[in-house]
Parts: sequence; C-alpha cells; structure tokens
Amino acid sequence: MELVSREDPHLREVARFAVCCRALTLLLQASPALFNLLIPDHAADAFSPPRLPEPGAGDLLVERLLGGLSRWDAEHFLFIAQRGYLYEHNCAFLPLYPLSLRALAQGALWPLQRLLGLRSLLLLSAVLLNSLFSVLGATALYRLGCAVLRCRRVAFLAALLFSISPANVFMAAAYSESMFACLAFSAMWQLEKGQSWLSGLLFSLASGVRANGLVNAGFFLYSHGKRFAFQLQVGSGSIRELPPLWKQLLSVAAPSVLACAGIFLPFALFQYYSYVRFCGPSPEQSVPQPLLQLALDKGYHLAATDGAKPPWCSQRFPVIYSYIQDVYWNVGFLRYFELRQIPNFLLALPVTLLGSWAAWTYMAANPRHCLTLGLERRRSEEEGKARAGFCCPAVFVYVVHATVLLVFGFLCMHVQVLTRFLGSSSPILYWFSAHLLHEQEPWLWGKGTDAPGTASPSGKPPLDKPPSSPGTCGNPLVRLLQGAASITPLSKCVLGFFLSYWLLGLVLHCNFLPWT
Repeated sequence: MELVSREDPHLREVARFAVCCRALTLLLQASPALFNLLIPDHAADAFSPPRLPEPGAGDLLVERLLGGLSRWDAEHFLFIAQRGYLYEHNCAFLPLYPLSLRALAQGALWPLQRLLGLRSLLLLSAVLLNSLFSVLGATALYRLGCAVLRCRRVAFLAALLFSISPANVFMAAAYSESMFACLAFSAMWQLEKGQSWLSGLLFSLASGVRANGLVNAGFFLYSHGKRFAFQLQVGSGSIRELPPLWKQLLSVAAPSVLACAGIFLPFALFQYYSYVRFCGPSPEQSVPQPLLQLALDKGYHLAATDGAKPPWCSQRFPVIYSYIQDVYWNVGFLRYFELRQIPNFLLALPVTLLGSWAAWTYMAANPRHCLTLGLERRRSEEEGKARAGFCCPAVFVYVVHATVLLVFGFLCMHVQVLTRFLGSSSPILYWFSAHLLHEQEPWLWGKGTDAPGTASPSGKPPLDKPPSSPGTCGNPLVRLLQGAASITPLSKCVLGFFLSYWLLGLVLHCNFLPWT
C-alpha cells in the first residue's frame, strides 16, 4: 500500500487549495452586491422558525454576512442545536452535527456571548466547523486515493476537484455534508491501511451524522469477506498450515458483527431517544408561544403532553426516521416520478450520467473481476503488479457503493439531492472525473511533475512533486482552467459541471431558491 508522507507537497497543495476555495465561497456568499441585493430572497415554504429573542446589532451583522448559509435544511440543524428536538420532523436530522455546533458555540466561542445571541454563535460555529471539515475531507480523500488507486496523479486531481465540488454550497452551509464526508473518507482510508477499529469508530460517528452512513457497513463486510475468500483459495501446497474452517469463519464473522453493530448503534440509539421523547410520557416543558403558534399554523407535532401519541409509535418497528421521510416529505419508491418534477430530474442528470458512466467504465474494464465480486485471488495482486488508476481492482467496492447510492437515490429520494448525496458520500464522483481529465489531457503533467523510477498505467511516471520551473503552477486543476481554451470538449463538460454547480449553488441556495 502506498503511504503518504506528512511532508508530501501534494498534500500541502490539497490543503492550501481547499482553504482558498472555502474562503472564496464565504466571500462570495457574503457579498450583498452580488447575491443578496441583486437577487432578493425567495419566499420559500420551508422551515423558518421565529428568531427568539429579538436579534441585536451583532446578530443582524452576522445574518447579513452569513445568512445565506442558514437556508433550507440548515434552519433545522441550527434550531436543533439551539432548542433540541422540539418538533417531530426535526428528528429526520441526526444529532452529532447539531451537538458539535452547540459544543463549539458554548466552548471556543463563549467569549462572544455578550455580543451575539446563541443562534448567531451557532451559525458562526457551522462556518468554522464546515471549513475545517472541508479541508480535512480533501486531505483524507487524497490519502484514500493514493492508497486505493495507487496513482498519485489521479488521487491529487480528485482531491482538488473535491474543493470545487458541485455540492460546494452544502459543504459550506450549516449542513452535515462536510462533517460526513470527512468522517467517511477518513474511515475508508483507515480501513485501507488495515486500522479496522479506528475505521469502525469513524464509520460509527458518520452514522450519527447522516442516515446513509449505515450503508458503510458494507465496506467492513466486504473487507472481511474478501479476506476469508482469499484464505479459502490458498493452495494445498502452501507451507503455512491453516486453522480449521470454523476458526477462520469465526475470525471473520466476529469482527464483522461487532463493526456493523458499532455502525448501527448511533442510529438505533437516536431512534430510541425519539421514541421515548414522542411516544412516552413527556415531562412538562416550557415552549415559547411563538413556537407553539408555528406548530399550530404548520401542523408540526410536538412531544405529547396530553397522552396523544403519533401513529408511528404503535408500529411494530417504531422508526421515526422512515415515518418522517414518508409523511412529511413523501419519500418513497417512484413517488418523485411526476411530470412536474422534470426540472429536478434535469438538475440531477449530470451526476446521474457521471455515476452511471463510472460504473459502466469499471465493469467494461474488469468484467471477470465484477462477475466474481473481486473475491478471486489473482497472482498479479499478490505480486503487487495490479493495474493502477480508476480501473484497478481495489476500486470495485467503491463503485458498488456509489452505484447502490445512485440507484436508491434516483428511485426513492427527491432526485435533486443526488448531487450532494453522492458528493459527500462517495469518492467515485471525484475519482472518475479525475480519471477522465487525466486521460483526456496528457499535456497536463509536465516534465517538472514527473518522478523518475515509477510508472503509471499509461506508461508515465506518477506525480511526485510540483514543478520547480519559474512561473509554472503546481496545481493541475488551475493549469486546466488556465488552458481551458485548448482542452477537449469532454474535459470542458466535466469542469463546466463542477464550476457551474459550484457557482449556481451559491447564487440560488443562499437566496432561498430551490437547488440540489
């Protein structure tokens, strides 16, 4: 496995570029001349609780500068961090992210309490935390790419693309996407390094951030299942004597069950908390009158104080998450397939095509590997001569993961969220885009970027250090943008998708207009 040194210049460039992109995002969304005054806020029918208490001068300033990052679902996270799970439909949002906001607001930002109200401190906390998680997520993706792809060039370019992700606005706003991406990519990297327990802890934390983190249990099951399959294929002439089959099976099953239990535990505990809060006897709670009035006006359900219980409490498996998705947001199989949703399907078209193309490309390059689910022992892998790049054997489980998310999201979810759903959950979107740019633009890797002694699948040496010639940029993504007039049409489409969604997301989302 390829190790990444802390002194790796590409890692430093990934972090530097991520910081610059996040700073530019915050600067653009905070510019009233560009967004808030040019495009008035849309009167959206979204969750918008009253501000209590009345905001002061400092709060108004924070709202003016950062208010664009508190739209749509961000209101839920900020409200939960401020007042807990007051309304039933708030329970669609898992607790680790709002708890982190509250901890930072009352911890490191405590000196600002005299100047700002709690909500403003929470919004500042969201900006700081998401900026940190975005940078850490980019570096984790680079390390993961180096370990899986074994091609530093593609890993480097993919990590840079993550910083201009089509889901960029959700990585910056008070959403949980940045935190989830950072935890998920870090967990995948640790698993590739063989650090199963640390990986399990990170995956467990990720499942406390977003419900789709439960799918990550598949990485553990596949990793241990693959190891077991390889053990069974050891030749009879092997010098090493293998333990009995039942011992081998137990050595694989026990850690797999424990890891999966750890990943499911945060979600299960939160479902239990929700059941106790909304289905059990509720203690007297003081709810401000404006929030009670909001519940009456919008039909929001509060924790019962009169013994009345919501219908999901009497279900055989009282899972509030699925109930909210069904009743409040009409999420279900093919429910979004309506003529009036065509614009939303068009919004999801680029990421759908890219994800489908990635899966097809991988299957076409590795038909036998896909048919055997990657469980067939190969001599090339044992000798360390496996193909490098996007089509290498190690990418198989990531392609399956991304395809499962894509198919489920397309058929069962509000389809416009596919861009941020995949962009924060799977490295495939970035790996495949980097693969296309790497193949389409051979001029991108100049002489100064070559590292003698090692070869990539295309016969070129992998990227090892940035060019040292004066006036040459060590960032291949910047070099692509500088030479945009001469790149291929396919490269223009890939970059156009990333940059247009990066910018349009800021313009539309920050003004309460519908976006992905």
